[in-house]
Amino acid sequence: MMKTLVVVIGPTGVGKTATSIALARHYGTAVINADSRQMFRELPIGTAAPTADEQAGVKHYFVGNLSIEDYYSAAMYEADALKIISQQHETNNIALLSGGSMMYIDAVCKGIDDIPTIDDDTRHRIKQIYESEGLAPLLADLQKLDPEYYDIVDKQNTRRVIHALEICEMTGKTYTSFRVSEKKQRPFKIIKIGLNLPREQLYERINARVIAMVKAGLIEEAKSVYPQKGLNALNTVGYKEMFAYFDGEISLEEAIRQIQSNSRRYCRKQLTWYRRDEEVQWFTPTATDAIINYIDNNR
Repeated sequence: MMKTLVVVIGPTGVGKTATSIALARHYGTAVINADSRQMFRELPIGTAAPTADEQAGVKHYFVGNLSIEDYYSAAMYEADALKIISQQHETNNIALLSGGSMMYIDAVCKGIDDIPTIDDDTRHRIKQIYESEGLAPLLADLQKLDPEYYDIVDKQNTRRVIHALEICEMTGKTYTSFRVSEKKQRPFKIIKIGLNLPREQLYERINARVIAMVKAGLIEEAKSVYPQKGLNALNTVGYKEMFAYFDGEISLEEAIRQIQSNSRRYCRKQLTWYRRDEEVQWFTPTATDAIINYIDNNR
């Protein structure tokens, strides 16, 4: 039987973890995590990372394996995940990838452009400029070095602006020149399972999950990383709102409301991205039997 990669995707809060664990148990395989934020060991609560009990029941890769100080990219994830998938396929025809990070999913399924890894000197130098002068001078430099990418980049997305400029300065070439976007061939079949719920139900789950995170210790978790709040890893929903609360800019109630609102916004962004992919077959998260039947009939 052909080697297969089952990819479980879906918006934040939909229930990917529970469904993936059920599938992993059924097929006797592990869960290869594709949620970039759950890789940071300092952020288990705010990223809704699989719990110790969940990980004890089914082996998970790429959960809590990085520090927020570590440099990691989608290209690095592509190489690391493909290695794990190959190892899984040595003993099992099915490997299972699950997560909500759109670029990481695409990196494994379609491949990512061969963009060089940034050296420490370049990364630190540009980081210092950003921390002392902000994004404006970096945008000006990017406009000079790669006007084509400057025209299309989201100029509010600090991470993308900085990464493109790092490539330009380190290689002496434009970032655009590395973005060939050719789909790579994989030595396995890919079956994509999308999980979704009616919007109102999904929003209720997201709102309730934020409250549960606060009760579980999100405030204390955010306080523990507050001294490092300038890191890219912390420029994310759940932490930037808490930092604003710590800085006295908003109340705790407003911080919680904003986390809920921004989580719902991110959910919509994820769904827009996923729906472009006609290979995805959609299910509700509790339809495990139907999902298994679909996988078995399409392997």
